[in-house]
Parts: sequence; C-alpha cells; structure tokens
Amino acid sequence: MSTAPTLADRVTSLVRALRTHGIRIGTGESVDAAQAVAALGLDRREHLREGLAAALLHDQSQRAVFDPVFDLYFPRAVDAPPPPDGAFDRADLRERLAQALAAGDRAAMERLAAEAVDRLGRYDADGFSSMQTLDRLRPQTLLAGIMAGTRGSGGSAAFTDRVEADEIRRRIEEFREQVRSEARRRVAERRGTDEMARRVPVRTPDRTPFLYAGREQLAELRRTVHPLARKLATRLAARRRRAARGHIDLRRTLRGSLSTGGVPMRPVFRKRRKARPELVLLCDVSGSVAGFANFTMLLVQALHDEFSKVRVFAFVNRIDEVTDLIARGTADPEGLSARITTEATVTGWHGSSDYGTALGEFVERYEAVVTPRSSVFVLGDARTNQTDPNLPALRRIARAARRVHWLNPEQRSLWDTGDSAAGAYGEVVAMHECRTARRLSTLIGRLLPV
Repeated sequence: MSTAPTLADRVTSLVRALRTHGIRIGTGESVDAAQAVAALGLDRREHLREGLAAALLHDQSQRAVFDPVFDLYFPRAVDAPPPPDGAFDRADLRERLAQALAAGDRAAMERLAAEAVDRLGRYDADGFSSMQTLDRLRPQTLLAGIMAGTRGSGGSAAFTDRVEADEIRRRIEEFREQVRSEARRRVAERRGTDEMARRVPVRTPDRTPFLYAGREQLAELRRTVHPLARKLATRLAARRRRAARGHIDLRRTLRGSLSTGGVPMRPVFRKRRKARPELVLLCDVSGSVAGFANFTMLLVQALHDEFSKVRVFAFVNRIDEVTDLIARGTADPEGLSARITTEATVTGWHGSSDYGTALGEFVERYEAVVTPRSSVFVLGDARTNQTDPNLPALRRIARAARRVHWLNPEQRSLWDTGDSAAGAYGEVVAMHECRTARRLSTLIGRLLPV
C-alpha cells in the first residue's frame, strides 16, 4: 500500500530532480533547504518557493529550471472541481479569462488555467495536454477585445495603448505558462512526479520569446552577448576561409588540362578580392520590441571587427543614427534604451511606431549609407498602427543594398493580423521569424555576409 510522500521526501526528490537538470547542489544546500521548509511551512506557497530557491540556487538563470520542478513537488492547492459537463461553456470561459487578464488577477488566471486543462486538455484517462488546451481556448486572440474594452472605459494615447498591449501580451504568456504547469501537475499525479520532473521542459533565457521576456531575463541575455559574439565570430571566420578560394576559373582550368590530355586534374580558382562587407541596422525601439532590438544591436556591435563598417539607426516614428551610442553602450548595456530615448531623435509628435515615416526619413537623410557592399537588417514587428507602410521606400533600400533581411520577433501566425504589415514587407525583402535569442544567433550566423 503506497503512502503519501513526506515533506522530507519532497525536498529530497526536488533536489534530485534539479541535479538531473544540471544544477549542482551539495549536502550543505540540501540541509539549508530542509531548514527553510521547516521555518516557512506550507501555508504560503510563494514564500516557500523563494526560500527554497535562495537555499538551492546559485544564480538567477537557474530559476528557469527550478520553478517548473518546484510546481510539481509543491503544487498549489486545487480548488473545487468545475461544474458538470453540461454546464461548461467555452465562450463563458474565454470571457472570464479576458476579465482576469484585463484586471491582472493572477489568482483568477490560475483557477481558469485549472478549469481549462480539465475541460479542454484531457485526451485519455491519464493524459492532459497543454497544447490541446491552448489550441482550443486560443487566449492570444483575446488581446484586441481587451484593448477595445480598456479604451472604451478610459481612453488613452497611442503610446499608452502600445504599453498596455505589451502588458496584456505578457499576462497572456503568463496564463499560457500556468496552463502548461497545470497540465504537468495533472499528468504527474497519474504517472509519477519523479518521471515528469526529469522530462520537464526548461525555458532558459535564450529560449524565451523576446516579446514576453521580463527585465531579469533580458538582463541575463545581455550578459551572454560577448560569449555569443565570440562563437559567431569563429563561425564567420570559418565561412570566410571556405569562401576565400572563390569560384572555378573555367578558362584557365581547361588550358591547364592540356598537359594532362584534357583531364582537368587541377582546378584553377579565381582569386577572391578580400573586402569585408558593410552592415546597416534599422531598429524599431518601441514597446516590447525594444528588448529584441537592443540585444541585437549589442550583439552586432560586439561583432564589429568582422565588418569594414557598421551603421546602426533606431526609430519609433522618426529615425536617427545611434552607432556611437551603441559603441558606448557596450560598457553599460542596461542603460542603452535610456540613452537612445534621451540622446537620439526617435519620436515625433506621438509615441507609436510608424514604419512608413521612419523608412521614408531614412531614404531622405541616409540613403547614401547603403551601397552595393551593404547588408541591411531591419529589426521590428512590422506593426504600423494603421499608417502607410511606405513600400516604395523599402524598395529603394533593397535596390541599393547587396541584400536586405527583416527579422521579426513575432510568431509567424500573428503576421498580417491587426495592424501588421509583415506580409506586404515580406514581398519586398526576406522576412524571418526571430522570436528568441537562440533563433537570432542561428539566423545571424547564417545571414551575415562574408
């Protein structure tokens, strides 16, 4: 007959699971954890979470492993079961979720996550799927309705709307994580907590979507800029060595083959002229996109030795060169946003993104910066706030440049929804989904010119 695990068993199992995920925990930390549990008790779960984290972890980045494992061994109290099947109404659940998201009511969001998993996530007797739950509930589609209700209740400026939209997106992502945690808890109850703890997916900062990353996650990402730049520089150097031989010179190869009876035994290559390429960045620094843009700007600045010239321009609805600010920002990356906002002219008479005006101003003031040796990267979500996207300006940049790539931090399924002009811009230049730092490093390593 099995018995419920004791508190000591839970702490021991938690430590063992964290070790399987690569966190080094010694005997001293384990003893500290036991003492923390004895002092804090189980009444206030979030206090217990912070106490155990302080006892067991060595740096903040390990929270990405700790939090989902903690939720398995110390689950929240489960509320009363939802009403019978006949009383379930998905539209009503979405409405209650919209109200909780608008109010930022975390407790209500947790209750709704449990109800959603129970009603929408079950796929067999012992299985619950967070993916199935979220696919049926589609919380990301609630944003427009919530924003309309917010404007209707108080009315706000365009810049405030953008900030509020970013906050609602973060709350939606928090709810999605609550659904994932609840589904893992349900499966762990039936299949074993230890097994689920070993398989729990870990969302490290480099896998966190830029648009939902918090301040701590962005700070952790900024600390990875220089190690990541060294890896990318090594990769670029290898590509440059492979490309240095150039293409086969067919005429000289055939002429040399006369000495071997017409068999081209020794291919002759055209010597490639050694010239480092130029790089131009156009970066949207508004709202939640700013974290993505700032990280990319710092990464490219760390790679500046790989290029003959790097020019960086920032915009919201006005555009200004910030190359010197980025160079100075390598010493204080966390203050980069503030310096750009105060020392560069990136906004005009309002604070909302206006890609069309910014692209037009770039062509008018800085078109000579783009040459046939230039590779241009545009960083932004392509949300124009219903303004003219100014495709002719982007075409002029594309004609003048060697190549143009657009890195979009939004997931592809959201392109061309609402005020997104991603599809229209994507017909002019190559548009790439770039939601995380891991994806960004892959794209940068592949797309940067040699």
